Amino acid sequence: MVESSNGEPSMASTRLQSTVHAHHWKGFRYYSRLTRSPAARLDPVVLIGGAMQRKEDWGRLEQGMLEAADVICPDLPGWGEADLLAAEHGPDLLADALRHLLDDLGVRRANVFAGSYGTAIAYRLAQTAPDRIARMVLAGTMSTIPDEARPGMQGAIDLALSGVRERFGPAAVEMLMCADPGIDIASAAVVRRILSRRFEGVSEDELAKFVANTRRLLERDLIDTSLSPVVPALFAVGAHDTLTPPELCRELALTCRDSWFTVMPRADHLLHLERPRELVDLMTRFFATEPLAGLHRDGLNDGPYDGPYDGAVEYLNQSRVPALT
Repeated sequence: MVESSNGEPSMASTRLQSTVHAHHWKGFRYYSRLTRSPAARLDPVVLIGGAMQRKEDWGRLEQGMLEAADVICPDLPGWGEADLLAAEHGPDLLADALRHLLDDLGVRRANVFAGSYGTAIAYRLAQTAPDRIARMVLAGTMSTIPDEARPGMQGAIDLALSGVRERFGPAAVEMLMCADPGIDIASAAVVRRILSRRFEGVSEDELAKFVANTRRLLERDLIDTSLSPVVPALFAVGAHDTLTPPELCRELALTCRDSWFTVMPRADHLLHLERPRELVDLMTRFFATEPLAGLHRDGLNDGPYDGPYDGAVEYLNQSRVPALT
């Protein structure tokens, strides 16, 4: 079942008109935000974010992808306006909900970008319904939460449950961003301010969803790698990502039959906020099956170009593919 309504365009995301659709699956109500590209040349692009990312929050990444494709931003169960999803539900239900959403919208096949928590849903859909995904880009991912990250995540849950908002926000930001002041992270101060305001303004409903979603990550392996996806997949990670370190992201990439891997400098777990121009360029080329050698930004940069990649995009099933540095 799908319901739709035309809403005012979000100036923070795109100046194009968007349509919000309501979906229902297994007793859960959830939503999608569809924006049509005036010059679509690729399959529609689905953007699946982290545990507290809303369908309106994609900003420059959504703007950039609209130059080449229609963009679908879902609030799956547990996200944004959607119903709360209890922690005992795993990625199977969410992957099924995404497949049902695509059915509702009449989208037979899509390109998928997923970041952080959302990568488990994309990976699972690639396992169970590979015909629905043309290509996928997974950013900041790994198969399970490492032991060293668990205390910080549990601490954020405890603060959310205690109602101490002034401490919850900083703890959540600390969990997501590189805290080393000696590391140069692109737009770090701006991103930190955005996140701080976001966490300071969370509602009780959003806190409940944060707790359930984070518990879901802690109580099970994030991704079941027993079945290797056949969908072409590009894995990207920030060089200074302390939540999903590059070595763990690459380890997961090796479980796919047809995969690429790249590390973005001057970025941590929030590379979609810190390096959106580079990420859009990479996604567009990959989704269009264009060569990943000699990558550049074609005038997208506002300042001196320092190269978006750590020397290469690595094709894990064959050999390293050099990139422009």
